[in-house]
Amino acid sequence: MTFSTLALVITLGLCGPLLALRQAWHIPVLLGELLAGIVFGATGFGVLHTADPIFSFLADMGFAVVMFVAGTHVPVRDPAVRTALDSGAVRAVLVGLLATAAGFGIARWFDTGHGAVYAVLMASSSAALVLPIIDSLGLQGKPVLALTAQVAIADTACVVALPLVIDPANAGRAALGAVAVAAAATVLFLVLRKLESSGARRRAHRLSEDRAFALELRVSLAALFALCALATQTQVSIMLAGFAAGLAVAGIGEPRRVARQLFAINDGFLGPLFFVWLGARLNLREFGDHPRLILLGLVLGAGAVLVHLATRVAGQPIAFGALAAAQVGVPVAAVTVGSQLHVLVPGEASAMMLGALCTIATAALAASRIATRAPHTTEH
Repeated sequence: MTFSTLALVITLGLCGPLLALRQAWHIPVLLGELLAGIVFGATGFGVLHTADPIFSFLADMGFAVVMFVAGTHVPVRDPAVRTALDSGAVRAVLVGLLATAAGFGIARWFDTGHGAVYAVLMASSSAALVLPIIDSLGLQGKPVLALTAQVAIADTACVVALPLVIDPANAGRAALGAVAVAAAATVLFLVLRKLESSGARRRAHRLSEDRAFALELRVSLAALFALCALATQTQVSIMLAGFAAGLAVAGIGEPRRVARQLFAINDGFLGPLFFVWLGARLNLREFGDHPRLILLGLVLGAGAVLVHLATRVAGQPIAFGALAAAQVGVPVAAVTVGSQLHVLVPGEASAMMLGALCTIATAALAASRIATRAPHTTEH
């Protein structure tokens, strides 16, 4: 990889903010980055070569940081959300059961053998996408708390489950690796909590702010990449390491200054690079050889929306169910990990991303509908 290629990748990343410029559409920034990668990658001009080891390593760093930020979005410390865990858990379990039945049915229909993967995809939600939409709309009340709890539970459960189902032949090894990563993340949480309760973190914060040392950011990144190293050694996806590290930081409360610094690193450099790389890696030309997989993508997207809309029977408003169906992290992880392990059939990765894009479009429409009826959706 050269500096000219890196400059091109960062420039292409600007397509994300440009496409998401109109706030009322609620289009995630990553969509423009993915599309730019598709145009300049394997599907389009072929300028970007994702097999380049430097490009791939930078993309792995971006993947880890993206999942870390996603983990920090899970509201594990919010006492109001904890009061809604019961209803949120019931809805997440209902969605999971329906997604399991639908996933294996779809896999049998398309003869891919990936029913468990499809079930995890359709059951998943994206805290990193849904929670900012809730904040931007200023939604409050019990239905919103239940939605937040549901999304947090589904996001966490599906991130943990994906490494176990993506490669069933090595599920035992993946489970042991996941336990090792979870144990390390727990130790990280306990250390951070001790530093917080003793006041050491606040003293370090003041010193760092006065002397511009960026100590908290350095420690956060060191912990993140140490967990990634453990995941690599135990042959577990860095997806789980990044998400677990994010949960550990969320558990003690992410300092605002670190959040701003991580925003700069993730949204300004590593995140766009990863999504451009991912788009460049997708080869939509495979749809020409396997046009049936276009239908697979549409069915996965529609299935995810339908199983989430089924929570209407548990009292959830339809628009909230559609919003909860939004997927980002888990499909991206499935495509990234599945492609690295070579367990996906040709065109299946593109179908998964097509399904995810369908859920994002549905969530954007639901958010617009909620925005026009905000006074009615925030009642207690």
